[in-house]
Amino acid sequence: MSRSADVLIIGGGVAGAACATQLREDGYTGSIVLATREPDPPYNRPPVSKGYLTGAEERDATLVHPEGWYAENDVELLTRTSVMKLDTDTKTATLSTKDEVSFSMALLATGANVRRLPVEGSDLEGIHYLRALRNADVLRDDVSDAERVVLIGGSYIGTEVAASLTTMGKQCSIVMQEDITLETGFGAQVGGFFQRQLTEHGVEIHGGEEVERFEGAGERVERVVCKSGLELECGAVVLGVGAVPDTMLAKAAGLELGERGGVRCDSRLRTSAEGIWAAGDVCEYDSVIHGRRLRIEHWDVAIEQGKHVARAIMGEERDYDVVPYFFSDLADWTWMEYVGPAQAWDEEEVRGSIDEGEFSVFYKQDGKVVAALSVGRSDDLDEAKQRIRETS
Repeated sequence: MSRSADVLIIGGGVAGAACATQLREDGYTGSIVLATREPDPPYNRPPVSKGYLTGAEERDATLVHPEGWYAENDVELLTRTSVMKLDTDTKTATLSTKDEVSFSMALLATGANVRRLPVEGSDLEGIHYLRALRNADVLRDDVSDAERVVLIGGSYIGTEVAASLTTMGKQCSIVMQEDITLETGFGAQVGGFFQRQLTEHGVEIHGGEEVERFEGAGERVERVVCKSGLELECGAVVLGVGAVPDTMLAKAAGLELGERGGVRCDSRLRTSAEGIWAAGDVCEYDSVIHGRRLRIEHWDVAIEQGKHVARAIMGEERDYDVVPYFFSDLADWTWMEYVGPAQAWDEEEVRGSIDEGEFSVFYKQDGKVVAALSVGRSDDLDEAKQRIRETS
């Protein structure tokens, strides 16, 4: 069957949902088709590792909009539907349902896929990756009888899931290559603060370790073995070793790819094909603020980029100039906010007290603020954003 759309949104994450929402809020009357491979309508991903995982947040509460919103706002939502082929010349897309959609403009928001850890035993039962609501459902059920869970990776997924599972009564251990949690992105001082939050709540942390294999009796994992000889018994494993932007469709369509693994976009988030934009994890754009190419994987950034594309579709011609913002929290133990892209710095200006758990850190390169982090001092981020803009 053939159908047509003025705007085709490829991907059902928050970038695609934000684009559809902004279009309708701004009075756009053209037809919109949103295709997502997910079985659920667009939802917010932070609860996947937090409230939804623990059971404190219901499934419907994670949704960007109630399911009825799409029909009420004349947005054709196609769940369990992937775009298998994209022809940028004829402006047509072939769906997994075999239908073909002709479009005038499109947003590519295909997101990212989890990075796999290809070691011996990685196919054992009880080894989990966490990206979608259904992954959280499976993990929650699987750890119900587990006493110890091992988290592989000391970044956001590893630390957030360790905190969530700890509140569920599980003994958690983190195994990571870095020496200190979150050290790579925020430095040893800040990373040490978050590590203390974890250890004070009973999470064991093993830094400077590399997984060699998973072992189990029969088909289920029972042990994590590291190259150093460290062995940890466990009832389940959660891997948080990064994500890879899903550029398969873009590459097959002949779109230009960037050096950071995403779809190359200009400063207005336009791809190399006329009338096609990209947003979210897959978008690698020219930042007019930072003077370099950026690809940022975070929920808040995806939302802002989706809104920007909607306004571009409506005819607004301007650069995407939003200073990146994101947050992370460890259960109800602590809350962190961050502005700016992750990048090298040579100086840290600390305000407040890291020891007392209320502080901000301004990260500087060559004397100029390039990013900032806050725990309990959100107001400092307004100044940080301004100083980051002045750097450009």
